[in-house]
Amino acid sequence: MRIKRSILILTSIMLLSLFVSPLIAQQNDFVNEYLERLENSRKYLILVAETMPENKYGFKATPESLSFAENLMHISWAMDWHSQSLMGGREARDWNTDTELKVDKKSKKEMIATLDKTFEKTIEFITKFDTNKLEDRLDYFDLNRTKRQILLLLADHITHHRAQMLVYMRLNGLIPPRYVLFQ
Repeated sequence: MRIKRSILILTSIMLLSLFVSPLIAQQNDFVNEYLERLENSRKYLILVAETMPENKYGFKATPESLSFAENLMHISWAMDWHSQSLMGGREARDWNTDTELKVDKKSKKEMIATLDKTFEKTIEFITKFDTNKLEDRLDYFDLNRTKRQILLLLADHITHHRAQMLVYMRLNGLIPPRYVLFQ
């Protein structure tokens, strides 16, 4: 009787692993592919930021638009919020008082360093993130989203604001760096 029970338990574990292992592997593949994409996004965005002359960092397409610098720092703010606060549970920074991820009085060099540091922290967070929690759901502006979707939304957000920055470069007669090298 004891041997039959042991065989049943072992067989159950083996069958369960047939289903669980591929799911874990898929989640790890997703995270690895995501991190590669995020690292390429980092390199490209920093190149864009370096290419824009500092005296054009205040440029806005319209009075109500974010400036080039504000778009850059907004990307940092959103990366921090999506990863550290939304996914990680850390209390969100107070937009009205926290100047670490705002333009404030930062030079171009300081903004790029801040952006790079934020990418580094975000990549570190995602690298250590428990992939079993990718399917956890949370409220995202009154929408029910998985943490996997939050990562995708973060990538879209970076692209959205970077695209505005590329247009600003064109409006100032500059040729943006080639994106194809960073896919």
